[in-house]
Amino acid sequence: MSQAFDEARTLFLNGVQHFEAGRVEAAEADFLASLALLPERMSTRINLAATRLRLGRAAQALAELEAVLDAEPQHLDAWCHRAAALAELGRDAEALRCADHVLSIDAEHGTALYRRGMALDRLRRFAQALACFEQLTSLQPAHSEAWFRQGQLLQRLGRWPQALQALDRALTLAPTHAPTWSQRGGLLKDMGRVDEAASAFEQAIAHGADSELHRFFMASLGRQPGPAHAPRQYVQSLFDDYADSFDEHLVDVLGYQAHRQLVAPLTGLHPRRFDSALDLGCGTGLCGPLLKPLSDPIVRQLHGVDLSQPMLDRAAALGVYDSLVQADLIEHLDATELRHDLVLACDVFIYVGALDKVFAAVARVLRPGGVFCFSAEHGQDDRPVALHAHLRYAHSLPYLRDLAQRHDLEWLQVLHQPIREDQAQAIPGLYVYLRKP
Repeated sequence: MSQAFDEARTLFLNGVQHFEAGRVEAAEADFLASLALLPERMSTRINLAATRLRLGRAAQALAELEAVLDAEPQHLDAWCHRAAALAELGRDAEALRCADHVLSIDAEHGTALYRRGMALDRLRRFAQALACFEQLTSLQPAHSEAWFRQGQLLQRLGRWPQALQALDRALTLAPTHAPTWSQRGGLLKDMGRVDEAASAFEQAIAHGADSELHRFFMASLGRQPGPAHAPRQYVQSLFDDYADSFDEHLVDVLGYQAHRQLVAPLTGLHPRRFDSALDLGCGTGLCGPLLKPLSDPIVRQLHGVDLSQPMLDRAAALGVYDSLVQADLIEHLDATELRHDLVLACDVFIYVGALDKVFAAVARVLRPGGVFCFSAEHGQDDRPVALHAHLRYAHSLPYLRDLAQRHDLEWLQVLHQPIREDQAQAIPGLYVYLRKP
């Protein structure tokens, strides 16, 4: 028994060393071997769970933690790790309950405060999340990650000077933390401090941040040439995170009506019902119920494509789309064998600067006589395509007319209507309607 204990202890300590050095697969192997000798040792199970969380296997981590809590129901570290595993699985309300359970026993438990703040943030309860991180930084002033999260939330709540102070405090404690430099750059951009924002983005790249993404940010400040389109990962993560509150924020807060304005003229442009429609960048499906209502649908078959699976899940719940595909829109247009007599793109081209490939791909899938309609932000200068500081592209009317001509698409009409509001200012928009001869 003593020999087994000694072997198990050695394996456990080796596993801890591997884990701390970032060798997580080796750590997992040692923890498993240690458990084979001493299966009742809960500290090993907790470390195995932490390792599996690091490996991205949250469900397996959760199973280990359930075993620990069955044996030791008040093991506070296990409850905190359980909160982390549940958060990774998208079960934020349950994660919050785990953190609250720990805090009911120890009101100053730092890890539980952090987990509670993270869960509240994901549940969009921002003021409560901020209170958690403020309490944590008061208890642990050297907790750089808590200062970073505090800065994020203060920025989200519009308290910019305080947000900058929190981010600067985080950088004092962890000067090579790339996400903090990135957040600081975004905040300074919003504050109009362009040179400082560009410098912060450069620091983020220097410390390992995604260079393509941060060069896109700098391009929006005029510090780099604008790329042809927004980075795919930026768009996908933006809408993955935004899916649960997308419709409410866009329509109720930003006064968004582009979907209604784009769809409304279609019945007057086509003498009969559209046989097949493709909704490019369909998102949560705002256009879907307008195109295919229960009574008198405009289209018979409705298909959608979007980068974000959480957005598509929301669209699927509407029950109006005949198919939904997760894909880049140009890749989908180039690969699909379907042909449509309506292709629409509502508020999509704000993330696509150069539209030549899009027009070519749409012309390929349009049937003769088919309609292509889209909205675009109206550029307010002479540039054909402009990337602005709000990280959206705007397009000029001459540029769009030239594209239509080059791709043999007949110009039907253009409507000048706002797209949305931004800081209480209407964003001018173009609603363009083309037909394939």
